[in-house]
Amino acid sequence: MSGDDEALLRGAIKEYYIESREHVVVPDQIASREFGYQKLGYDGMIRHQSLPDEGALRVLLSREAPTDVYCSNARYLFPSMPMKEKEWQGADLIFDIDAKDLDMPCREGHSVAVCSECSRVSPAGGPCAACSSSKVSLRSLPCQKCIKAAHDETEKLKSILCGDLGVDPASITVYFSGNEGYHTHVRAADLDGLGSRERRELADYVMFRGAVAEAYGVPRQGAKRRDLPARGERGWRGRLAAGLGAEALKKAAAGGRDRYQGALEAASAAVGARIDPQVTGDIHRIFRMPGSLNGKSGLSKVRAGPSPAGIYAESCLLADRPVEVLAECPHRFSVGRRRSLGPYSRERATVPLYAAVYMVCKGVATAAAGAGGQGVN
Repeated sequence: MSGDDEALLRGAIKEYYIESREHVVVPDQIASREFGYQKLGYDGMIRHQSLPDEGALRVLLSREAPTDVYCSNARYLFPSMPMKEKEWQGADLIFDIDAKDLDMPCREGHSVAVCSECSRVSPAGGPCAACSSSKVSLRSLPCQKCIKAAHDETEKLKSILCGDLGVDPASITVYFSGNEGYHTHVRAADLDGLGSRERRELADYVMFRGAVAEAYGVPRQGAKRRDLPARGERGWRGRLAAGLGAEALKKAAAGGRDRYQGALEAASAAVGARIDPQVTGDIHRIFRMPGSLNGKSGLSKVRAGPSPAGIYAESCLLADRPVEVLAECPHRFSVGRRRSLGPYSRERATVPLYAAVYMVCKGVATAAAGAGGQGVN
C-alpha cells in the first residue's frame, strides 16, 4: 500500500472515531472483555488488550486509528493474560453468515483479481491481465443479491433459534458486518455458559448437519419403514417436510436407505442455516466490535433492520467530501449513497471520501497525491 493510500485511510479512520462517537457501541462489562485491533503499517493483530472503561476505548480508537477493532464474546477475570490464564467466565453466543460462503452465481461477475506483482486489477477467474502473474488476490464488491441472500439466511437462523430452541427474540441482535455478511449476537443466561462442544452441537442442529435416515423414518434394509416427516411437525422433521415436500420425501424413501440418506444430506443447504460453525463453536474468539469500521471496505458494522435494502447506505458513515483517486475496476458497483460507480480503466476520478476509502480497501483504486488526511486536525 502506498504512502498516499495509508494517509487517506488513516485520516478517514481517525476522523470517524473522533467525530462519530455515537456510532461506536461500547461493549457491556467492558473490563471483562479482551480487545484486539489491526492498524496500518503493522502486520498481524494486536490482541490480549484489556480496557477498564469507555474512556480507555475512546482513547485507543482515536490514538491508534485501527483499521479493524475486535472484542471477545467471552468475559474473563483476567482478559489481558495469556489464554490459559484468563479464567473464562462465560461467552455470548454469536453466529456468522457470509455471502462468500453461499455460492452465489453472481459472485464472479462482481469480483476482481488484484495482482500482487504489479497491483493491476483484472476480472476474476484468471491470471493478471497486465503481467500474466498468477499471484493474485480475489476481492469481491458485493451486489444487492449477495447481501439479500446473507440476510435471508440470517432470518432462517432466527426462525430456528426462536421456533425450535425457544430463544427469546428480545435476546437476539443482528448486525451487518460492514462487508458482505451478518453477525447474530445472542445474550441469554441459559446459553451463556455453553462450552465449545455444546456450541458445536448447536451449530450442527442449526445447519441440519449430521442427520441420519433412521431418525427421519427410514431404517436400514430389512426393517419396516416408519412414518416420514410431515408438515406441521415441530423441529427438523417439520422443516424437512416443508423444505423438500412430501412427494420428494416419499420418492427418496422408496429408493432405499442410502438414497434417502443422500437426500437428507443434500437438504442441509435448503432447510438449515448456512452459518460458519467454527465461529459459533469458538468460546475465545474476538469479534468485530459493533459500530467499528471494517478494514475490508471502510463501512461500519451496524445494527441490521428487517430488510437488507439500504444497508450499504446505513453502514456508510464516513464523510462525503470529494477525493481524487486513480481507479481501475472492470465492473460497475455501488457503495453508500452512490448507486453507480465504474467501470474504470486506470483513470482519475473524483468520488466521495467514503467511496475512495471503499475502493482503496478493495484494491481497485489508489489515492491521488495529497488526498490523505483532508479535514482532519
